[in-house]
Amino acid sequence: MLESAKLIGAGLATISITGAGAGIGTVFAGLMESVARNPFMLKQLFIYAILGFALTEAIALFGLMMAFLILFAF
Repeated sequence: MLESAKLIGAGLATISITGAGAGIGTVFAGLMESVARNPFMLKQLFIYAILGFALTEAIALFGLMMAFLILFAF
């Protein structure tokens, strides 16, 4: 019973990975649209996109860390 609850909890914790994938897609879609509108700001917009990518990816890593903690620490 406890093992199945751990597996369900870890599966629910990994839902954040799909949200992060959608967020990363949104960040780079916004980058492409912005560069298409103003190609002279490519360098500044790319810096903002990398920052957005890093922050979005951090959420996925926290979710993955929670899944591993549920599986192996408890």
